[in-house]
Amino acid sequence: DNVRILHQVLVIGKLSTRSMASKTPVGFIGLGNMGSPMAKNLLKNGYPVIATDVFPQSCKELQDTGAQVVDSPADVAEKADRIITMLPSSPNVIEVYTGPNGILKKVKKGTLLIDSSTIDPAVSREMAVAAEKKGAVFMDAPVSGGVGAASMAKLTFMVGGVVEEYNAAKELLTCMGANVIYCGQVGTGQAAKICNNMLLAIGMIGTAETMNLGIRLGLDPKLLAKILNMSSGRCWSSDTYNPVPGVMEGVPSANNYQGGFGTTLMAKDLGLAQNTATNTKTPVPLGSLAHQIYRVMCSRGYANKDFSSVFQFLREEDGQ
Repeated sequence: DNVRILHQVLVIGKLSTRSMASKTPVGFIGLGNMGSPMAKNLLKNGYPVIATDVFPQSCKELQDTGAQVVDSPADVAEKADRIITMLPSSPNVIEVYTGPNGILKKVKKGTLLIDSSTIDPAVSREMAVAAEKKGAVFMDAPVSGGVGAASMAKLTFMVGGVVEEYNAAKELLTCMGANVIYCGQVGTGQAAKICNNMLLAIGMIGTAETMNLGIRLGLDPKLLAKILNMSSGRCWSSDTYNPVPGVMEGVPSANNYQGGFGTTLMAKDLGLAQNTATNTKTPVPLGSLAHQIYRVMCSRGYANKDFSSVFQFLREEDGQ
């Protein structure tokens, strides 16, 4: 019996060693506020990470947690056949994939490329065509959830791409997120993300206006929030992320609008929604107005504050 148990232990030991060995390196490009915690979660799950970023400090921080750092996206593509990118905007994505030191300069046939940046769906489709010419597969997988969710591996990924590659992408994305949702062909992940963020902006402005009006009418903000949250006006901005300082703890409004999702990023996402609405001849009157409000906020000193600071902005506007 003891011999049999020992044999089972050895077999199990071999299997677990083999499963660890099967975790081939994953490339990661873009180690900003979101990319850095995402890459760390891959490392925590036993994946060797080969990374690069234009900022050496970001690279050093990840290197200290066990990643291998290389000089360019092309170098990453040389060493890894699964690569995740997390970049600020469409031009950055175009540069990282198709630039002189880009991924596609040295990409290996069969490489899986997953872009978690939030960009124009048309750019995602362009990158997919360029990747296909090199024998690689490109998928868009933008995220919802912000820096906190990135750190705790609780992001939501919206994935667009060929369905046959979805499971391979999901294996990596589940290390970094709690929800991974297949949306359809390349570009549909981006479409879902920018639609969500347009509604989020409209909801946040509506909540800020409502709270401001209630306060001017003499209502206690905590009481008003409580009433809204048990009534038909309830929304995520009112019950989870209230923009009024002192109403909720643990949200940016309780911390002088630091952290969270920056006004600049919201303005960028609303710009993407505006472009796609124009291209598809879709009327988005509230989306357009939200875009203008966040653009004005960027020029009035709110660029680096959380997007819920629209409450503060509206109070100042009214006070002038």
